[in-house]
Amino acid sequence: MTRIKTAETPGAASAAPMADPAPAAAGALLALRSGAGAAVVAATVLASMVSFLDANVVNVAVPAIGRDLGAAVVGVQWVLTGYLLAVTALLLLSGALADRFGRRRILVIGLLVMLAASILCAVAPSVGALIAARVLQGAGSALVVPTSLALLNGALRVPDRARGIGVWAAISTVGTTLGPYAGGWLIDHASWRTVFLVNVPLIAAGLVVLRFVPENPSARRPLSLDWAGVLLAVVGLGGTIYALTEASSSGWGTARVLVPGVLGLVALAALVPAERRVRAPMLRLSLFRSRQFDAINVATVLFYGALAAAGYLLILQCQLELGYSAAAAGAALVPSSAVFLAVSPLSGALVARLGPRRLMVAGMLVVGVSIGWLGWAVPGSSYAAVILPCALLWGLGIGLAVAPLTAAVLAAVADADLGEASAVNDAASRLGGLLAIAAVPVLVGVGGGAGLGAALVDGYRPAMVALAAVCGVAALVTSVFVTDRRPAVPAPRVVPAAPHHGCAPPLSTSSAKELI
Repeated sequence: MTRIKTAETPGAASAAPMADPAPAAAGALLALRSGAGAAVVAATVLASMVSFLDANVVNVAVPAIGRDLGAAVVGVQWVLTGYLLAVTALLLLSGALADRFGRRRILVIGLLVMLAASILCAVAPSVGALIAARVLQGAGSALVVPTSLALLNGALRVPDRARGIGVWAAISTVGTTLGPYAGGWLIDHASWRTVFLVNVPLIAAGLVVLRFVPENPSARRPLSLDWAGVLLAVVGLGGTIYALTEASSSGWGTARVLVPGVLGLVALAALVPAERRVRAPMLRLSLFRSRQFDAINVATVLFYGALAAAGYLLILQCQLELGYSAAAAGAALVPSSAVFLAVSPLSGALVARLGPRRLMVAGMLVVGVSIGWLGWAVPGSSYAAVILPCALLWGLGIGLAVAPLTAAVLAAVADADLGEASAVNDAASRLGGLLAIAAVPVLVGVGGGAGLGAALVDGYRPAMVALAAVCGVAALVTSVFVTDRRPAVPAPRVVPAAPHHGCAPPLSTSSAKELI
């Protein structure tokens, strides 16, 4: 959700684009105000916006896609979860590829993959073809976002990195916030297919600007891939998500749900012992010796999962039950981003004084109240009376929680592990969104071939109350297990980008000391 946390793993050959590059020649690092420095910022902003839009803009198109392609709930769900699954499963792998082949080159390849996938999505003749194209789009996104921030961080001079990432975060936030509204407007005035073409001009512009961006020669290492870890992650996440998605139509006791579900759980259980035996693991388990680090990542899965599912459910409720146009539904939570941008710098400044725990707990509880209150957005209620105040509370909550969470997760590890810790927390936030969105049909009680619209009539409010409770559990985990070590948790100097609709994680300061 968006922080757009997209760091990768330093120090491990399998996933390390976010570590500070080993200083090559002095001239290899660029000044932010130079022509090449401006090109780096422009290219990485454009590339990141492509991925953020693809993660967020499709939510508003779900009802139109279902109607036009005659897709059942399971098919429509896979349009969303297929993309998220590919991003989550392949995120850590992109670090190894960027280290071996160069960050600029991998970014170009990722953009080209997303360009091809976007066109395939726009012309998809069936829901199956659309799902396949979305999985391909997710694979491209897994290459684009972490590599773009790694390229920005590794190309700029150390004194310019915080400012450069601040520009990256601010502009990317604008694109992420306006994306669902723009997508909704296109659906209302053209077709859901045009939603997938919104990124084409951004991709083209990014590829042009990348021609003026030099490759960092220090970003080359021998290729060492943890194929066992990647395979177990893909099978584990894929089987689990398939079971969650299929259970709404087939029931939990059927073989087509139990077999992939059990296989997925077994693969995920085998991931930890498998990673212990790998010389260069995709996921370095020594990071999890810190109770603080573990607790923050558990809270991240819960909190961002609740945000993702609640934002998705609200868009569905607005269109299917409240009679909103696609554009109006996409704009429902836009006020939250304005509040977030106002509150987040203050929250970041308070971390050094108060510590992260109380701010995180307060933010999660405020978001929980907002989500629970949104459960009363039912036919007959007005936007001003229900959704608007909840959107303002939503922005206040994430504004309070995100910067302290980002600072605390990085303060829980040694400086040498900052990039990898950020990558793990990024994956945790994406995993939370993936699992929660996959579970939406179960939450609202879809069954017996019923559609989402019919299920929302009785299932929307209980689902939102359940998600509010998940925020409460995240706050409880934080309160019990996260400590306030004030000297170890400096305030972030970069404002995280808003996790719009809970689909994008906050920005993680990925360059070690100069960014936190």
